[in-house]
Amino acid sequence: MDGLIKGLLNVALGHDDRDAETDSQSRDERSRSTWAEVVSGEQDDESSNDRTHGYKHNQWNREEQNYGRKEESETGGSWTQMRPQKEGQENNDGWETVGKKPQQRPQKVQMDNWNNYKRPASEQEYTSEVEYGVDIEPSENELADLSKACSKLWELDLNRLIPGRDYEIDCGEGKKVYQKEDMAQGSLFSWLSKDIFRRATYSRFCSLLDNYNPHEGHKEVVTSQERQEQAAFIEEISRTAPIKYLHKYLSSKGIVSGDSQDFKRFMTGLWFDLYGRGGTYGCSSAFEHVFVGEIKQRGEQEVSGFHNWLQFYLEEAKGRVDYQGYIFPRRRGETPDSETQLLTIQFEWNGVLKSVSSTLVGVSPEFEVALYTLCFFMGGEDNHVQLGPYLVNIKCYRLGDNIGSAFPMSEC
Repeated sequence: MDGLIKGLLNVALGHDDRDAETDSQSRDERSRSTWAEVVSGEQDDESSNDRTHGYKHNQWNREEQNYGRKEESETGGSWTQMRPQKEGQENNDGWETVGKKPQQRPQKVQMDNWNNYKRPASEQEYTSEVEYGVDIEPSENELADLSKACSKLWELDLNRLIPGRDYEIDCGEGKKVYQKEDMAQGSLFSWLSKDIFRRATYSRFCSLLDNYNPHEGHKEVVTSQERQEQAAFIEEISRTAPIKYLHKYLSSKGIVSGDSQDFKRFMTGLWFDLYGRGGTYGCSSAFEHVFVGEIKQRGEQEVSGFHNWLQFYLEEAKGRVDYQGYIFPRRRGETPDSETQLLTIQFEWNGVLKSVSSTLVGVSPEFEVALYTLCFFMGGEDNHVQLGPYLVNIKCYRLGDNIGSAFPMSEC
C-alpha cells in the first residue's frame, strides 16, 4: 500500500526515478558555493533544503586531534534578517515542514557593487584610506612578544561585529567530540544584520567563496576574473588597520619589503597561489583550505579546514551545513552562549561530518588574514596568544613554504 501511494504521488507530482537521477546529477554540478544564488534566494527549494545524512560518519579530523557565481542577483533588493523556520510551520506552497531542523531562508540582498568587482583592475573602486585614531606602529614589546602583537591585532579589528547588535547565534547543547548525536535543534546563526554585506572587506571576501571545488584533489582552474577578485580583496584589506600593522611588523623583521605594492603581491601569492594536497598538484591553496574548506576523498570522507564563520553562515543558509552542537569546553562552567566569539563545534558539510572544528565568530576577514599570516611567519605550530578575553592556541601547519592550515583552538 505504501508503495502504491508513493507511486501515485510521484505520478501526480511528475516525478519518477529518472527525475531523481537528474536531480542528483544537477546537485553534483552545483557543488561549488554560489554566493549570488544564496543571497538572492534563487536556488530551488529542493537543493537549498536538501540534508544528506546517508554518509558514514568520518573519524575525528586529524588536523585537530590535539584537542581530545556565479549568477548575478537582482539588484535593488535588501537583505532581510534570516529567521529559522519552525518545525510544523506551513510553507508558502501549503506544505508543512515535518521532521526537519529549522533552516534559514535566504532572502534578496542589494548587490549594487557586485558587477563592480568584475571590472578590470583599473576600474575598481576601493574604500578611501582613513585615519584610524589608533597606533598601527608595532611597539618594541609587540615586536618581542607574539602574544602582545596578536592582542594588538584584536584591538585594531575595528570592523569586528558585535553580538546581539550585528548577529545572533544559538549554540544549542554541548557534546563530547566522539558523540554523534545531533545536539542542536536549529541553526547556529539565528540572524545576521542586513548591513554586513555592504562592508567592503566582507563583500569582497564573500565574492571569493564560489571560486573553488570543495573536493580535495580536484585541480582548480583559476580564471582571469577570479585573479582579479583575489587581487582586489588584498587591495581592499590592505587599507585596513590590521593589515597595515601586519605589513609594518613583517617589514621590520625583514620578512617582506617595505614597499606596499610588493607587499600586496606577496600576500596575494601567499594566500591564493595553488599547491598540491592529497597527491594532486594545483588543487588547493591556503585561502581555500582555511576559509572555504575541503572534503578529503581518501578512504572515509572527512571535512578538512573550513574555519571561517562567514563561510559557515552562508553554507548553513543554503542547507549545506548542519550544525550539531558545541564541544564541551575543557574547563567546567565556561559554557558558550550568544555572546561567545570563539567556538568549538561539530557539524556536517554536504553530509560529511567534522567532529571538531574551531572558529572565531564575528571577526573581520582582514583580522583573520593578518592573524594567521603573523603567526605563520613569527611563530611555530603552536602559538599561545591572548585575543581580547580569549586564551587561544593558533595552530599553524606548513606545506613546504605554504600555509597548509591555520585555525584557533580554545585553551579553556
